[in-house]
Amino acid sequence: MKTRNFLAAFAIAALLPLGSAQAQNLESMTAAELLPLAQKEGKVTVYAFTSRIAQIEKAFEAAYPGIDVVPLDVSSTQMIARLKSEAQAGVVNADVAYVSDAPVVYTELVAKGMLLPYVPTDIAARVPDEHEKPLLANRLSTKVLMYNEEANPSGPPVRNLWELTKPEWKGKVVLVDPNLRGDYLDFMAEVVLRSSDMEKAYQAAFGKPFVLDKANRNAGEQWIAALWANGPVLVRNTDAVNDAVGKKGQANPPIGITTYSDRRDNAKESRALQVANAVEPSPGILFPAYLSVVKGTKNPAAARLLIRFMMGDDSPTGGPGFAPFYVPGDYATRTDIQQPKDAIPLDQFRAWRMDPIKTAGVRQDVSDFILSLK
Repeated sequence: MKTRNFLAAFAIAALLPLGSAQAQNLESMTAAELLPLAQKEGKVTVYAFTSRIAQIEKAFEAAYPGIDVVPLDVSSTQMIARLKSEAQAGVVNADVAYVSDAPVVYTELVAKGMLLPYVPTDIAARVPDEHEKPLLANRLSTKVLMYNEEANPSGPPVRNLWELTKPEWKGKVVLVDPNLRGDYLDFMAEVVLRSSDMEKAYQAAFGKPFVLDKANRNAGEQWIAALWANGPVLVRNTDAVNDAVGKKGQANPPIGITTYSDRRDNAKESRALQVANAVEPSPGILFPAYLSVVKGTKNPAAARLLIRFMMGDDSPTGGPGFAPFYVPGDYATRTDIQQPKDAIPLDQFRAWRMDPIKTAGVRQDVSDFILSLK
């Protein structure tokens, strides 16, 4: 589908009614006004792409006794498939969706009216417009190149993405199969979209101008093909990447693509993960984590109260509602929440900002290309 068709679909979706006069009234209510309605509903079911939703469950129930949070921890890829399947069956099991994989969220869920936007009025001025439309994002997450800093105390063992295609890294790059997880596919799609950057990086890595092979259409595809020819280790989930790359006590560990904020578990999991921020042309991607109301929700007040809670309170750290995400590697979209002191400042973080519409336009081609390499 052409980009202009995406934009037209999103514009139409933005004009869709919320479904009832009651829902319209809920949009302007404060948390205090939503609370008695939410307590009457008694529960809220949230599909979330992060296991940290368990921490939110405890914090929300402590803040609002009498409202049961029912969480389902599932990858964004699986969540999107589930929401589509339930919508087709006319079933609504979730009230809130906490989801990434923005290109598919835009084209499959927002444009078709399955997810509805909600921006609490008291924080609207504190979140840039780009993070309020078409859905509200509470943070930016990542898929970036990470290394074992115990084994590499002087910094990352590579300085350029093209180094991963060299013989010394054969069989030593770990990632989730991009055709199993959308955020890893988005990483590969971004490499393709940034082909001009990849050409410059090639010259920096090899000391000669980039030459396109006839089998590839651009430098991004050529990097992916070269990486696949170098035998990357494809695993089923990010935890497997984190353990392979980050476990302490390794003399010569692999490098991998994973989530910067997973460093939060280094001590607990005996890992030494660190982001390779200096790598050229970029260590990876930044993408939004969306909060939205599921169309047809049975608990509309509780859904909105939970979203407001997860956007954080008025403290500099966002309080208990944002606490699970107040870690290095997660970047709050609210301009009044301070960054953690030991995080790379956002303006110094070199990950590419993903454009979901452009990514949506190339994702399927990139997916097909990767399948052709197997």
